[in-house]
Amino acid sequence: MLFCAALADISHSQVRHIDAQLDRLHWARQSSSSSSPELSAASEETSTGDDSIESSIDSDRLAELQAAIKLVSTASSRDTPLSAELILSALNVAGLSNASSRSNDRGQVQTNSTAEQDLQWLLISKATAQAYGLIINILLEQTLPLGQDIWYWDEVLGSSFYLGLYSAQTAPQRFWRLSKSVYFDARSRFNQSGTVQDVDDQRVTSYSQSWSKFYGLIKDSIRDRSLTSMQSRVTTPLTLYRSEVRSKQQRLRRLREMSACGLGVLVDEGMNLDVDEVGISRAKGNKNEWKTVVLKSVSLMENVLRHLTVLDLGIHDFEDTVFMSVEEDAELTHANTADEDSNQRLIAMVNRLQLILQTHLPNHESSSNYIVERYGRPARLVRYWIPAAAIMLSSTTLLRILVNRKAEISTWVRNLGTTIIGFWYNWVVEPVQKVIGTIRHDKNSEISIMSKESLEGDRASLERMVVDFARDNGSTDEAGIASIRAKVKEGDLTPVLRAYEKDLRNPFIGTIRGELIRALLIQIQKTKVDVEIAVGGIDALLKSQELVFGFVGLTPGVLVCLGLFHWVGGMFGGRKGEREHESRGRMVRLLRNIDRILSASTHSNNGVLSYKDHGMLLCEVHVLRQSARRIMPGQIYTEFLEEISDLVDLQTGVERQIRVVDRMRWAYFTWLR
Repeated sequence: MLFCAALADISHSQVRHIDAQLDRLHWARQSSSSSSPELSAASEETSTGDDSIESSIDSDRLAELQAAIKLVSTASSRDTPLSAELILSALNVAGLSNASSRSNDRGQVQTNSTAEQDLQWLLISKATAQAYGLIINILLEQTLPLGQDIWYWDEVLGSSFYLGLYSAQTAPQRFWRLSKSVYFDARSRFNQSGTVQDVDDQRVTSYSQSWSKFYGLIKDSIRDRSLTSMQSRVTTPLTLYRSEVRSKQQRLRRLREMSACGLGVLVDEGMNLDVDEVGISRAKGNKNEWKTVVLKSVSLMENVLRHLTVLDLGIHDFEDTVFMSVEEDAELTHANTADEDSNQRLIAMVNRLQLILQTHLPNHESSSNYIVERYGRPARLVRYWIPAAAIMLSSTTLLRILVNRKAEISTWVRNLGTTIIGFWYNWVVEPVQKVIGTIRHDKNSEISIMSKESLEGDRASLERMVVDFARDNGSTDEAGIASIRAKVKEGDLTPVLRAYEKDLRNPFIGTIRGELIRALLIQIQKTKVDVEIAVGGIDALLKSQELVFGFVGLTPGVLVCLGLFHWVGGMFGGRKGEREHESRGRMVRLLRNIDRILSASTHSNNGVLSYKDHGMLLCEVHVLRQSARRIMPGQIYTEFLEEISDLVDLQTGVERQIRVVDRMRWAYFTWLR
């Protein structure tokens, strides 16, 4: 069986695998044909036949087929399956649908060479593989969003407020449906009343009388419906709305289960070529069994698309119907009895594939979209018409307020702009300039409490004052003066303090002579010098930490700017951390869903998942791989893909798949927390 490859999407990985198997089959067939003596003899015998039958392959026809094969090959396609239009264009370019006309012109059915028929079969098989991948991709895209709608209905059912809001949102729709029903009922009654009248009694009535009669019929219809509704309504309106929501949710769940079952059927049973590495089919019996597999896959795709949106069918009925239709397929029944290389079979294959792409696939998409539109969550217009109507009704009031406060709003905007500009220059630009100046030792940017020359001047003044005081009090020796100068520099004012102590004994006389006041003034000058020395120490400390203070002054502005930039970046999609956190939470929930699918699965006797559970598993794994790609580094992601490959491998059994889920939980705990 084919399983989801780890390095690409589920659909494209399967198409790539099938395409490689088809290439191996084709080259193996070419090798066996070139080495077979019987075919060589048959070729020589054909070359000596009637001249009207071409003995050589038409080069233009071969080029046409090779171009179409290249178009539908995965080597030349993108990472997604080809669209239906490209597949159909490849078949049209090859002209396979017109093969019957060419055969009839030649006068016989089987005039194509073996090489040409091999290329035709290769083209049909590759086109079938592309259509197969396209259908799987469409089923995935249709199944995954259904979970969001089901979750929406869960949220509505879980809250009376949301249920009441839903009733208000859908009130216009119900009123419109009721109005249409009443109108058509009254119109039907009006027409019936006009037809049962006797022809002789019919007379022309005025427009107002006809309208009055029709209006009366409308009132009768409304009254009848009201009486019927009152008789049948034994529950509250919220209960009726809850029943309606629950019914829609059940229909969506049925559609998701049916889509998952169809996906599982196609993945498990479709295009199962069973070819080894050298291109030899491991199937016993007919060497062209792979052609029957391709035909069976076409029939399987057709029947799955036809019955997938029939929600009245159960899962088991759907599976039985699909497989029974495939078994009763007329082309498959006669596949082994008919000539397997005949042009008629090729034509039937092409026509059937075109019918799938042109009719069944669009019909399935339209039916699925109709079901989702009918039972899914309401449209945006329905969900948001209440706030939109409130805004529209209050728009005149808001406009009036804006017009009346135009000057104030302009002032607010102007002040806001001025504040932003002032903040930018005062708290960001200027602190940055100061820090740069500090780094460059700019004198204008130095931090200081007092000037550099202030302390030196005050200290020299104190020295002169003490020296003069000492000279005036009888100390004229130069050695004594020099000693006084040295002591003053060290802060010793002993001569002044002695004279001050002496004058304190007779303060009045000392005041009259002026010596006491002079000593006081000298001590004041000494106090000033001491204060300046202390301030100088503080100034030196500030200078040593000048760069630190510069960064401290810059920090508030930088923090505010960074916070603002982070907020603006988060609003415009730069929430990388939040997205990673959401991805981690989503991966945990997905692993929980996978565990529930495996634990509650209904598997066969050999421990293999059912088609529905396998389809649900593929959907959850598809989303899990996309979430892991966003948060895991390259090497870890590659190892995680290996775990996913083991997880979707049905041959290992459910028990081993559950163990794989447990291993993923503890092995990748860092990226799941």
